[in-house]
Amino acid sequence: MSKKIMIIGGVAGGMSAATRLRRLDETAEIIVLEKGPYVSFANCGLPYYVSGEISDRDSLLVQTPEALKARFNLDVRPFHEALAIDATAKTVTIKHGEETFTESYDSLILSPGARPFVPPIKGLEEAKQAYSLRNVPDLDKIMKILEKDDVKKATVIGAGFIGLEMAENLKKRGLDVTLIEKAPHVLPPLDEEMAKYVQNELEKNEIRVIVGQSAAAFSNQGKTIHLEDGQTLTTDLTILSVGVTPENRLAETAGIALGLRGGILVDENYETNLSNIYAVGDAIVVKQQITDEDAMIALASPANRQGRQVADVIAGQKRKNQGSIGTAIVRVFDLTAASTGLSERLVRQSNLPVEVIHIFGKSHAGYYPGATPVILKVIFNPVTGKIYGAQSVGQKGIDKRIDIIATAIKGKLTIEDLPELEFTYAPPFGSAKDPVNMAGYAGLNLMEGLSKGVQWHELEKELSEGKVLLDVRTDNEVTSGQFKEAIHLPLNQLRARMNELEKEKTYVISCHSGQRSYIAERMLVQHGFKAKNLDGGFALYQTIKPGGIKHESKY
Repeated sequence: MSKKIMIIGGVAGGMSAATRLRRLDETAEIIVLEKGPYVSFANCGLPYYVSGEISDRDSLLVQTPEALKARFNLDVRPFHEALAIDATAKTVTIKHGEETFTESYDSLILSPGARPFVPPIKGLEEAKQAYSLRNVPDLDKIMKILEKDDVKKATVIGAGFIGLEMAENLKKRGLDVTLIEKAPHVLPPLDEEMAKYVQNELEKNEIRVIVGQSAAAFSNQGKTIHLEDGQTLTTDLTILSVGVTPENRLAETAGIALGLRGGILVDENYETNLSNIYAVGDAIVVKQQITDEDAMIALASPANRQGRQVADVIAGQKRKNQGSIGTAIVRVFDLTAASTGLSERLVRQSNLPVEVIHIFGKSHAGYYPGATPVILKVIFNPVTGKIYGAQSVGQKGIDKRIDIIATAIKGKLTIEDLPELEFTYAPPFGSAKDPVNMAGYAGLNLMEGLSKGVQWHELEKELSEGKVLLDVRTDNEVTSGQFKEAIHLPLNQLRARMNELEKEKTYVISCHSGQRSYIAERMLVQHGFKAKNLDGGFALYQTIKPGGIKHESKY
């Protein structure tokens, strides 16, 4: 007797499960219920339709029920809403139009996704042109507003990945755009100094960025936004992009156990606490593989993987839910920003042993035309070498470096393994010493005691304790920008002028990026001086603190 498998929700997790199940079991009856009109669409591509970068709306519709029936013999039912689950009777109550009926199942997969979090802002209900973007119908509503001639100003509330994509594409459409973020900086998954490059790119493209503020109220039918500090903004369109929350209402009423932030709890086989009911995608609690702690990771790649794996489990294959690490990327005009694993902020909050390195490299060989900067940050355990996470910003090659380190984390490689990785190399494609390799070398120097690092956010404290800032950049570099109250002694003159320094003092050494200052650190230490290296150097520090340091050195 063939199995009857019902899947509630399509798109990444649900459709991956449905198609994989068919490939494994030609006899199974597979039903897919979708509340909305589209069971398979490119939700990650929706913001790019706003600007016209994706010009064909139909290209966002990946599959139709008819095509899925023809190829996979799936019974796909759009506009079918699951109202209730009876786990004892193994039935689902379904609403379709004016009709309500029950359908039985042998195995049930929940893939409801996550819904936009809508904050309780006063006056939001009366805001006629405030929207979230989750699906194609949401997109259609936004496009209808944008087609009006009087829509000139847009406000995006929330500067996460989707918020940044919407801000960029609204700007490219010709609107004046304001971006509001409650956190201290845009793109909160990144650390502050890396996110600053993103904010600079936004502002370079004339997007007004307001951080450390949230919308406190709407008035004038949503055309006026009142911020916490009393500022008011006028807007013709507001996009709410302040995060997502698990779509858990059906699961909760069915008695399915919930966990972190209301996410659906599943075991290593994706099964819930109710027998024969499984769940995948943005609605479930996963294990953050780096810490083994519960996490909510709403990303397309894990959802697709989970859909395939739960199909394997139901079909009798041995698959385990290993968790996720959270790897994501965003383009902001001419800049790309990506991250994987844990941020430095999260690692420090967890009181884990931590070291951090920033590498300034190039997308390919610097002497070959078209090379652009790659800034790579790696966070790791200085005792074990375990890689906690990485972040990178630049114009080109950012995806490559973060994908490599994400693979290293998944493969349980350590910072010590990064120098051993071998990459394809020719001048148009990469460097003989790739930034990932260089991160490994720099990490080894810290682990083996050949260098002591100081982070940008630690510098003022170091100087307040009496340490002296030594800038070893060239004379020409210093004329274009310098630290306040730093000693300037170019690297190539350091050996000859060491007598100008005092061995009783500790020196924090800086160059442009941290590479030459490491050479200076090694030189001084071997001559009996106490020295540390300012990681990321002047380039990183001036980005996050353009005013320089205000501390007056005691030297």
